[in-house]
Amino acid sequence: MTALRYLTAGESHGKALLGFLEGIPAGLPISSADIDRDLKRRQGGYGRGGRMKIESDHAEILSGVRWGMTIGSPLSLLIENKDFSNWREGMSSESIHEGSIPPVVKPRPGHADLAGAMKYNQHDLRNILERSSARETAMRVALGGVAKKFLSEFDVRIGSFVVRIGGRLSATGSHDSDEKKLMELYKKAESSPVRCPDEKVSGQMVRLIDQAAKEGNSLGGVFEVFAAGVPAGLGSHVQWDRKLDGRLAQALMSIQAIKGVEVGFGFEMGGRFGAEVMDEICYQTKDRVRGTTDKNVKYKTPFYRKTNYAGGIEGGMTNGMPVILRAAMKPIPTLRKPLRSVHIITKKSVEAAYERSDICAVPAAAVIGEAMVALTLASAFLEKFGSDSMDEVKSNYQSYMKYTKDF
Repeated sequence: MTALRYLTAGESHGKALLGFLEGIPAGLPISSADIDRDLKRRQGGYGRGGRMKIESDHAEILSGVRWGMTIGSPLSLLIENKDFSNWREGMSSESIHEGSIPPVVKPRPGHADLAGAMKYNQHDLRNILERSSARETAMRVALGGVAKKFLSEFDVRIGSFVVRIGGRLSATGSHDSDEKKLMELYKKAESSPVRCPDEKVSGQMVRLIDQAAKEGNSLGGVFEVFAAGVPAGLGSHVQWDRKLDGRLAQALMSIQAIKGVEVGFGFEMGGRFGAEVMDEICYQTKDRVRGTTDKNVKYKTPFYRKTNYAGGIEGGMTNGMPVILRAAMKPIPTLRKPLRSVHIITKKSVEAAYERSDICAVPAAAVIGEAMVALTLASAFLEKFGSDSMDEVKSNYQSYMKYTKDF
């Protein structure tokens, strides 16, 4: 069992989204403001749909926190769906409202509609699409905000940026070993409408999204998530399900519309010689290890790499370098110019249903990616250093860091 357990509940147009997070130690300072910051970032990005004009997400902490501090019990969070006011009967839990809106019977290619309807024996696709909607990820971002706050107590920082939308590709940020440069790219991305740190490519991406909107089409892309300041030794090589790269890949793949994940140089490694992509090991003297007063310090242990093609993970374990991951998002399957489908009742050829949707959600997906990486790393962190209170976790962590500096 992992150190952190979390679940979400709720439908896209239901009353609210609920989230449950168990395993955060007592003594972590946390507030709704720490969480809402990322919720706002998730709602941004050029190419988002009309839903973002309705919602203004806020996470209400229902349990697990007293007077601004976690108390060791499970956290529960609530995010109200403001759009529920337009769906009170259509999404009511009461049988008296059955049939108040027509059923959805024309499945969308690329969506969960048809497979979900067959699996759960449903003849109204709304019973599938309401939960499979990416609206659910608002709560994942909220839970990830708690994980980020926990990791920040140990100087672990997580960020992201977009490197591709459609055919527009930026070369920035790939396989970096420099934490300072990664943070600079992240800050630049925050001021871009598509969260791309490359100003020229960012403008090209915006124009491409405009083109897709005019054509009733949609766009996917690729984003990068990084974690800086991660100590060596999270994860393990001893069993398949303890390998951290596998767990991170699964976490990112669980995000709606994600179809591919790579760690570090990833797929490109398959086309290179070994000598080109292995990160040679270097050593720095103890007076230049992170935590001293030396301004040139970059790493938490004396061992470091000048390159980071492995993406900070070797043998299923972090190696002290920044963790680098990329995820590919397919174009959103809901199109204003619908594709062909089949009516699930009459079996006749029809145009697929249209639900209000985004043109491009890659910038938002990057923020969701941060949350999933944060939750996975926080769980691995607690597996290694975990205890019931923050003071104990910090004591365990500091003892281990002293050991690795002397290794």
